[in-house]
Amino acid sequence: MAGDRLLATVLRAYQNAPNPTETDKIFGTTTSLLTSLNNPLNLSLLTSHFLTARAIWQSPDGLRTCLRIISIYNTASIHVRKNELENATLLPGRPPVGSGVHSEDWARAIAKGTDDRSSRWQHVLVLTGILMGMEGDDRRSLSRSLRSTLEQAVVTAANLALQESVRTGPLERGAVILALTFAFPLLHESAKQILDGNLLLPAIVEAMLGEEGLQHGDFISPIANDVVPGSIIKWQPDSPSVARIQKLESRPLAQNMGPLSRLASFAVQQAMDPNIVLQAHEALLGFTAALLNKWTHCPLSAIDLTVESAALSPEVLLGPWPVLWQLFKKILYAVAATIQAIVGRSLLDPYLRNDAIAATTAARTLHILRNLSFISTRQGASSFQVYTFTYLTSLDIITRYPDACVSFLRDTQPPSPQASNVVPPPVIQALALFYLNIAEHLPLSLPTRACEDLIVTPATAYLAPSTSWLASPANTPPSSLTLELFEAAHSAILSSLSCPQHSTLAASLIPFYVDALLSSFPSRISPRQFRLAFRTVMQISSPPFPLSASHPDLAEALLETLRFRAVEGASTDPLPPSEQAAASSEDPASEQSALVLALVDALPHVPLHAVEEWLTRAAETMNAIEDPRLRDGVRRRFWDVLVNGEMDVERAAIGVAWWGTAGGREMVLHGYPRPEERNGGGEFLMSGALAPGQEREGSRL
Repeated sequence: MAGDRLLATVLRAYQNAPNPTETDKIFGTTTSLLTSLNNPLNLSLLTSHFLTARAIWQSPDGLRTCLRIISIYNTASIHVRKNELENATLLPGRPPVGSGVHSEDWARAIAKGTDDRSSRWQHVLVLTGILMGMEGDDRRSLSRSLRSTLEQAVVTAANLALQESVRTGPLERGAVILALTFAFPLLHESAKQILDGNLLLPAIVEAMLGEEGLQHGDFISPIANDVVPGSIIKWQPDSPSVARIQKLESRPLAQNMGPLSRLASFAVQQAMDPNIVLQAHEALLGFTAALLNKWTHCPLSAIDLTVESAALSPEVLLGPWPVLWQLFKKILYAVAATIQAIVGRSLLDPYLRNDAIAATTAARTLHILRNLSFISTRQGASSFQVYTFTYLTSLDIITRYPDACVSFLRDTQPPSPQASNVVPPPVIQALALFYLNIAEHLPLSLPTRACEDLIVTPATAYLAPSTSWLASPANTPPSSLTLELFEAAHSAILSSLSCPQHSTLAASLIPFYVDALLSSFPSRISPRQFRLAFRTVMQISSPPFPLSASHPDLAEALLETLRFRAVEGASTDPLPPSEQAAASSEDPASEQSALVLALVDALPHVPLHAVEEWLTRAAETMNAIEDPRLRDGVRRRFWDVLVNGEMDVERAAIGVAWWGTAGGREMVLHGYPRPEERNGGGEFLMSGALAPGQEREGSRL
């Protein structure tokens, strides 16, 4: 009787006006009754009235209330199953633990309580709670048939709720999506296939970006009102903007962005109408564009990673700052996971992969990633498989369409860094880095004029000495992206030079590029990068590239420039150890030895008629290195080039002859001068022969 009186009391409490204090008691009492009532009819009655209770649903606390409904039935299910297992081991005559209702009877009774008096979206919450409690965490509380029935009930209720667009608003659709994020991993594949992707995908995007999700990025704008500028920027942890971010982070959907993005990926594949997928893609593009715009106008966006500790107060560094960036990374992962599914579908769907749609989809994806570049460029945030697949696949698609490549580069071209000596804010640098990284992949798809205007010109601006902000002033730490920008500019130019159809462009560009390369080493480029860049330029200048036919002397001119720098102007002091240098070379290096190594690396690309001459010059330049350790490293590389197959057959034959009969062995291994210098003339002599002028005057015997 005590249970019946408590049931009557809680049913009356359901009809009271909303009261936060009483609401918590109602939830607690309901949970207790769900595990203690022993009459299935009362369980159905309790659930039916619970889903229509004025005290709860007249003013719900957003999706938090929906999450509590799921939690109540999840908790009750776990206890019912636990009590059932304990009762199975009780000795005869002992009173049962809990209500004594079996799990299957209890689940059926609760399901009957989801009747026509309540809405379909509320049914999804209850049924999800039952499924989680009975079958979650590898619990097997229900028979196979009942579990299958329960799974289909969840899916059917979700579809019907999403179809009732007149009766359901954003909150109700968000509740369905929230429930499915919990139920989806427990659904069998056959049940998942019943989900209506055409209804599910728009609801997911709405929930992800809406007020119960990421709030369309509106949490950024209030930050400007709470930031106190100065030599040390202050942002009080108890300010309204921080409270809003913390409240957003605590919302159920924001806490479940991972499961939500996986559900979104499924919905993309499940949607029968490809236009629904394109609409979701467009919505994500609009969201990321708004996010980028709002962050650009936020004063905190001007703080570079390298100066955070000096520019921000300790309270900010330990409080809202990491919370904000954690939220940004969560946005990046969720958006990347969703558009990855869209890109993947565009490879298979006949509608999305046709020429009229594929280029637009790829460009739109790259625009989305560009809008998020201020996040992805921060401390390697983009180094996860989903992002990499989405980025590279979109590049592969767009390179098939030259007009789309030109259009994308024109739309995203960053301002020239030479326009101002002021260091651009990190957001602009991130956009420029993304542009250069994209440009590296597109020269083959562009006409020469477009390649020059959209790739070479922007990239050379980051290599020119006049770009003063790239060379950070004294006592000023370089930007966190300075090195990456410089390397990306080099890669973009080398990519353009490597395209045979741009040989006319290469002829005028190579001298400038090599000059920029030499002026940048070793202060702004590592030995490994310098050697790779110079070797690439040498390869472009040699057969079979067209440039070697129109400018046959260019390759030797480049080699002579490098040799002269190594002999006359290079420092012989070991380069200071750095993380990059240590990672790129096993041997210590000086500026001189690195230049000589670059000269040796270029030997496989020397014009055929000059191979023997440059083998000799390279050996002489190597012997000019005074430090034995550095010289030994170059000697090992020299031998490696000769024997490891880097040279083609003809050059290898010349190398063998040079090594055996032209004095190459003695020059490389023992540091001897040229044979003609060693013998005092230009002719070769047999071993032991007397050089001219050294004949014996006569026998003394």
